[in-house]
Amino acid sequence: MLVDSHCHLNYEGLSDQIPAVLTRAEDAGVSHMVCICSRLSEFGEVSAVAEAHERVYCSVGIHPHDVESEPETDVGSLVDLANHPKTIGIGETGLDFYYENSPQDAQERNFRKHIHAARATGLPLIVHTREADDATISILREEAEDGSFPGLIHCFAAGKPVADCALDLGLYISLSGIITFKNAEDIRTTVKTVPLDRILVETDSPFLAPIPHRGKANEPAYVVHTAQKAAEIFGVSFGELASATTDNFFRLFTKAVRR
Repeated sequence: MLVDSHCHLNYEGLSDQIPAVLTRAEDAGVSHMVCICSRLSEFGEVSAVAEAHERVYCSVGIHPHDVESEPETDVGSLVDLANHPKTIGIGETGLDFYYENSPQDAQERNFRKHIHAARATGLPLIVHTREADDATISILREEAEDGSFPGLIHCFAAGKPVADCALDLGLYISLSGIITFKNAEDIRTTVKTVPLDRILVETDSPFLAPIPHRGKANEPAYVVHTAQKAAEIFGVSFGELASATTDNFFRLFTKAVRR
């Protein structure tokens, strides 16, 4: 069985067909998934999806794109929402200097608040980073000096220094369909340096559909293709990769129940 550690079931393209999406995921061997919160204003949606389906969990957080458009939050508010029984992670949060939909300083403040919430709750931090490697590393290392926190770099597409930093701090690396893309050789080279016991897989659906589904809406069932490519990268069988990444998921997301 596989786990899709990062999807957006409440987004257009998936929200109107959730029962069918979950059936296809189960048929593909995907046992659990995490519906990720990108805005606190959508937490009701993501938590409702999780409440309605036993093997779906959710997170709580504000994506760096949405920092400016969302009301500013505080650590206490994040911690309160993290007490929801199906909330198993903090985020997604982090830095995105590629689009800069929100000012960099606001993104950095938001990122630190989420780290503090992860430390306070013990729930893993779900980190988004794009074109912000140096700043991401700096903040993660600075915050770790005040106390460790669990977490992962989601949809890994950064440079090796980010991977090395994550590993140094005890964080995990989550792989998306990007590793199947023809132009992702540098990412695959970095991924190969990460120990298998620190790897998770995800879809980030409905985005980033892997080959052979490029151009279509992504969905949790397609995490199988990412897992197949990851098995190839690590030189292991598909079964070994699936077992390892599923074990890693439940080791990191300790609030999730393995059924």
